Amino acid sequence: MAEVLRFGILGAADIARKALIPAIAAAANAELVGLASRDFERGRRLFAGRVYGDYLELLDDPKVDAIYLPLPNNLHREWAIRGLAAGKHVLCEKPLALTAAEAEEMAAAAQSSGRLLMEAFMYRFHPRIRSVVAGLRQSPPAELKARFGFPLNAPGNYRLNPALGGGALLDVGCYTIDLARWILGEPEWVEAKGHLAEVDLTVDMTLGFASGARAELFASFETPETQGLEAGGVVVEKPFTAWKDPTDPYQTMVEEFSAAALGGLAAPLPLEDSIANLRVIDAVRRSLDSGHRHHLAEAGEGRPPAAE
Repeated sequence: MAEVLRFGILGAADIARKALIPAIAAAANAELVGLASRDFERGRRLFAGRVYGDYLELLDDPKVDAIYLPLPNNLHREWAIRGLAAGKHVLCEKPLALTAAEAEEMAAAAQSSGRLLMEAFMYRFHPRIRSVVAGLRQSPPAELKARFGFPLNAPGNYRLNPALGGGALLDVGCYTIDLARWILGEPEWVEAKGHLAEVDLTVDMTLGFASGARAELFASFETPETQGLEAGGVVVEKPFTAWKDPTDPYQTMVEEFSAAALGGLAAPLPLEDSIANLRVIDAVRRSLDSGHRHHLAEAGEGRPPAAE
C-alpha cells in the first residue's frame, strides 16, 4: 500500500492558497504534486511545482491519485464526476453540489468508480467542535441557535452570481444546517424567510424535529462578521472557522481522507450525510419560494439521524 496520497488541485481558488496547499504540505500522508489553472500565471504564483493549463491534463496524469476541487459551486458536479471517471479520489469543497439530486448523481459515480468522494466540511474535523457536538448529542438540547454571516460587497464575486451557485444559503447556511443536523438529527420541517435579490443575501431558518426540538439558524452576506452556536447552555464562538486553534482542521481533514483512500476505507464524512444536508437546503429554498412551512417527509426527504 502506498504511504502518501498524491493530490492535484483543480483551480486556483483562494481557499487553496490559504488553507489546502498548507494543509497538504503539513499532512503526514499526503503530497501536492500538481495544480491546474486556466490562468496559468496565477497557478504558478500559487504552486512552485507542476502546473497544468487544462483541468483534463491533470486528470489524465497517472501520478495524481486524488483531486481537491475548489471550483465555483455550479462546477462541483461536473468536475467531481470527471475526476472519479478518471480514477481519482475527490475531496470537493462545500457545498458538495447545488441540490440533493446532483449529489446523488455524484455518489453514484463514486460507487461506480470505486473511488472516494467527500465534501470538504473542514470544521467537522476540529477537535473542539467534535467534543462540543459529542456532549450535546448525549443530552440533546430543546433549542439550538447557529449563525454565520459576513459583509460581502464585491459585485464580481461568484457568491453573488446565481449562475455560479451563489447565495448565502449555499455558502454559509450549509454550515449552520449541517451543525444543527449533526447535533439533533434530521428535521421534519423547515420554515424560512429572507432577503432575496439576484441571490439570497440573508436567510432566517427554523428547523423542527420529531423530538420537539427547534433550531433557529441564520446565514447572511449583509451583517458584520458573526459566527456562533448556542445550545444546551453551551456557547461557542467561531464554531466553523477556528483555524489552527490549536489544531488545523484542514490538515486533519486531509490526513483522515488520505488514510481512508490509501487504506480502502469509507470516507470519514459519509456522502449520505452530505446528501441529507442538501435535502434540507432544497427544502429551505421551497419554503423561501412559497412563504410556507415545508415538510421534508412530504417529498420522501430526510433520513435517520446523522452518524457520530
